[in-house]
Amino acid sequence: MKRSYIRLIIFFAVFTIIGVFSFQIFWVRKAFDLQQRQFDQRVHVALSNVVEEVQRLNMDSSALYQPVKQITSNYYLASTNDTLHPYVLERLLSEEFENRNLATEFEYVVYDCFTDSIVFGNSVDIEAEAKSLVYRTSNRDQWNRTSHYFGVYFPDKELYLARDMNIWIVSSVFLLLVVIFFSYTIWVILRQKKLSEVRTDFINNMTHELKTPISTISLSTEALNNPAIAKDPDRLKNYTKIIKEETERLKGQVDKVLQMATLDKRRVELQKEKVNLHSIIEKTVSGFELILDANEAEIELSLKATKPYILGDEMHLTNILFNLIDNAIKYSDKKPQITVSTEDHKNGIYLRVKDNGIGMSREQQRHVFEKFYRVPTGDQHDVKGFGIGLNYVLKMVKQHNGRIQLRSEPKAGSTFKIFLPKLK
Repeated sequence: MKRSYIRLIIFFAVFTIIGVFSFQIFWVRKAFDLQQRQFDQRVHVALSNVVEEVQRLNMDSSALYQPVKQITSNYYLASTNDTLHPYVLERLLSEEFENRNLATEFEYVVYDCFTDSIVFGNSVDIEAEAKSLVYRTSNRDQWNRTSHYFGVYFPDKELYLARDMNIWIVSSVFLLLVVIFFSYTIWVILRQKKLSEVRTDFINNMTHELKTPISTISLSTEALNNPAIAKDPDRLKNYTKIIKEETERLKGQVDKVLQMATLDKRRVELQKEKVNLHSIIEKTVSGFELILDANEAEIELSLKATKPYILGDEMHLTNILFNLIDNAIKYSDKKPQITVSTEDHKNGIYLRVKDNGIGMSREQQRHVFEKFYRVPTGDQHDVKGFGIGLNYVLKMVKQHNGRIQLRSEPKAGSTFKIFLPKLK
């Protein structure tokens, strides 16, 4: 499937999800507002009935106009013409709330105009901040100071309303799970597509890398089949040398692929022993003499670590350094200038490989350690390789209990900094 089609599908899918979520949020808010209005209405009716009952108990037939006021979202005041005992009020409130199906905890407060005092009930423990709010609100001139009134505070009103919206909460959670599953599915699809593209690039690169030495060997073999070649020992020796070199090159490429396949299947058991990192560096660099001459490259050594001994696998440490130097040479648009340095650290040793190559952008640095990833160079086959070297380096550094850092800028070269723990 073309990338443009996938993007279009993702766009419409995201648009649909946003639309569904928007509608869900809209209706949840509507449902909550409706629940809140119904709650407020039931509280008003319940408190009005309590006021009437208080008037009846005190044999007061005078009428009260709008005796109930809502002060805040969960605090209500009710005015009466008569004083009443807090326990009587609590009983009346409990009965009326039960009749109105208001099964949530509440706190009440009573104002007595004769003593100009406010008394809190002890129905529930409310926080000091909430009690202070109730006191300040109740102590204002909400009514004439010659009146009696009582207030009711619902500390868990929002929680109570939320419990009454179980179906909406369940549907929202279900929708969220669907979105998460859908997002994960899209992520898997994109990842699989990316892996497919990477594998295709890898196969193309591998085909090219293997085809070149095979073609060279084939041509050299045809030349050796010519009877006249036996009369020219120098040409015979040259073709034999070419076949040997290309065979070694072919073997090296196959070994790299097999090595990465082994790393994927299981953790490689390192043959760790006490090794001199400086000796490994010098030995590895000396093996690049012909390649350095062919590419007019230079390697500068700055081995300043005073304790170069570490516990490691000499073969894999050599391969780590080989891959970094090899990349520094290959990914250079001018005469390669490479610096390999070491320095002490209190817990180990730092190994740096710095070059003056083409460098990498931030986006490329994020993927450079991924298997099969190759930094674009404009020409697919301009730089030889499978894109598995740095992935191997990362895995081997981790298996040595070390860590690797990369600093790079486009056209300003790259620096790989490896920390390896000291020998204990």
